[in-house]
Amino acid sequence: MQHKELYDRLVRSLEIPGMNIPTAFVRLYKHADSVPGQVLEYNVEEETVTSCQAIRHATHGHPVYLNQENSGCIAAAISLGLVDKNQTEPLPRPRLYTELMKTQSNLGNGFKPPSPAQFSSGEVYACKEQGKPSFCLFGAEDSGRFKNIETARKAINSMAAIQPPEMQGVFFFGPDYSREPVVPHVVVMAVRPVELTRIIQGYQFLTGETINAVLSPLRAMDSDLIARPYLTGKINVSSLCLGARLVAGFEGDRMGLGVPWKSFEKLVKGMEASRTGFPFSRYPGAKPFHDAPKK
Repeated sequence: MQHKELYDRLVRSLEIPGMNIPTAFVRLYKHADSVPGQVLEYNVEEETVTSCQAIRHATHGHPVYLNQENSGCIAAAISLGLVDKNQTEPLPRPRLYTELMKTQSNLGNGFKPPSPAQFSSGEVYACKEQGKPSFCLFGAEDSGRFKNIETARKAINSMAAIQPPEMQGVFFFGPDYSREPVVPHVVVMAVRPVELTRIIQGYQFLTGETINAVLSPLRAMDSDLIARPYLTGKINVSSLCLGARLVAGFEGDRMGLGVPWKSFEKLVKGMEASRTGFPFSRYPGAKPFHDAPKK
């Protein structure tokens, strides 16, 4: 499998025994595509899953197939082209993200989840200023994600999204996925800053191209690290977001790197070719924490 070979080569180029970089490969399927049966086997039906959780699961060897029915984050479904951002009706069935709102609102069966259009308008993210306590995530004192709806709209308009929606599903799988080959569109890596430094150096060794990071406080995994590389063909870096930290549990020393598949092999070759010019093992903190020498 090419994805496994390239991942292994990248890790070996770091020359740190036991090194592991949590990595997920992402394939997007348009409505006109035929989704392989082996992929559909990983369709989660009994619960909803956010895209950041799907990436987390994939890095641990548990593939996930997301679609409109099981996407646990409406905002991610918008970014990934699974849902129309202007849809005015809430999505059916409880969703993980909106269930957090329901729990905080104490409205029980009286809670009405926000629609995709309310996410897109900024109403959800400016919940305090808009007088929408049912859309809060952290109780009565929640400031919302932005100070007012104008600020929320400004931020949302800068977030990458595959719109109009054209995807029927998104498949997340890890380096060890070994069934029939699936060619990914994007590679998402959860890297420590020291690893990010070295990986970017490897890519620039062959290309000389500057990496411009677009960071959002929300929708990091789906918008910053999947949709943006998919739409632009450019590598992007993210500091991750609220959902990635609090829902998927990505650790405090991790950042995100989204690499278009067409750039991944070049990145790996650059890592190998520049190995002696950027001796990663000498970088402070290069060894994983559990391997670091005790003081």
